Amino acid sequence: MEFEVWWLLGIPLFFSLGWIAARVDIRQLISDTGTLPRGYFKGLNFLLNDQHDKAIDAFVEIVQLDPEAIELHFALGNLFRRRGETERAIRVHQSLLARADLPDAQKVQACYELGQDFFKAGLLDRAEETFQQLIGGIYEAQARRSLLEIYQREKEWARAIDAAGSLQESGAGSRQKEIAQFYCELAQDELVQNRFESALAMLEKAIATDRSNVRATILTGDVFLKQGQPDKAITAWIKVEQQSVPHVALVAQRLMDAYRQLGKLADGLDLLRSYLEQAPSVDLLEVAYKAALEIGLTHEANQMVKDELKRTPTLLGLDKLLDVRMMEAPPELRPELAVVKNLVSGYAHKFARYQCAHCGFKARQYYWHCPGCNGWDTYPPRRTEELSVMN
Repeated sequence: MEFEVWWLLGIPLFFSLGWIAARVDIRQLISDTGTLPRGYFKGLNFLLNDQHDKAIDAFVEIVQLDPEAIELHFALGNLFRRRGETERAIRVHQSLLARADLPDAQKVQACYELGQDFFKAGLLDRAEETFQQLIGGIYEAQARRSLLEIYQREKEWARAIDAAGSLQESGAGSRQKEIAQFYCELAQDELVQNRFESALAMLEKAIATDRSNVRATILTGDVFLKQGQPDKAITAWIKVEQQSVPHVALVAQRLMDAYRQLGKLADGLDLLRSYLEQAPSVDLLEVAYKAALEIGLTHEANQMVKDELKRTPTLLGLDKLLDVRMMEAPPELRPELAVVKNLVSGYAHKFARYQCAHCGFKARQYYWHCPGCNGWDTYPPRRTEELSVMN
């Protein structure tokens, strides 16, 4: 391709056109900025500096002077809600919905924001009614997620299953694990009422929905045990190992109770010791240790504790070892060991917590539904100290 000298003449021309376009854009920007109220920039500055109280005051002043400022109404309502002033947020969004001149798109937005206000205020029935109005519109996905959360809070598990299924069908991602947990909640309710067949039917649906759901397997064993069928309960609980080996610690005491009913404690102990080889756990050790003492295998029980402490050195394990030492020690040394044990027990007790892997919420008992973040199946089945040692 040959170079033409006249191309050089185009460079100043293109530069001039670019300069003119830039000047026009700048003038337009200055013109637009000049039409904005002064208080708008004050409020924006307060927002950027996290001074929400002052930002609200600035925006309230603008809204009073210019009631047509729709976007500022939205900003003001959201600020009220974030501060917990839900009544004022509700009034702002209701006033928007009452406007006859409000465009359809902003009317739908106001409806969604009002639903959020009701939800934050704990007015779940009114929030549900508001979100239902949004089904079929552009806010359908957000509305369905909010409805799902409402049904969970109200423990309306059947409706939660329908809501989660609708979300999944709409392409909002898989909800299989949540749906399985909802079936487990229904089964738990049926089990409390001694409606065993209905409970088992719900658990079958849970496992069909999510075959890795450990909770459904554990509850199936609970139903059989409550029906007086410990052999079937054991068969169910043994399946936990196939789903998640660490979770066997959660069924250890259940297994020993069932084996005790069958008069086969030794078989149960052998099973727990095999689990200890695969998944060391203080909770599992505790149950196996007590079972060995109950059978009369004192030496084996003590050796089990020593071996586990070597393999997983924790304060919780040391606390159990001190129990062994006190049993073996001469009477004159036991008071001193008791002092040491009380000291270790106090510190070990602080680490005897389960911790949500999602939000970090700690609890003494194991939860399938985290009280902190409302996540499902977010707790590892090991205590916090064990996890820190393993990591």
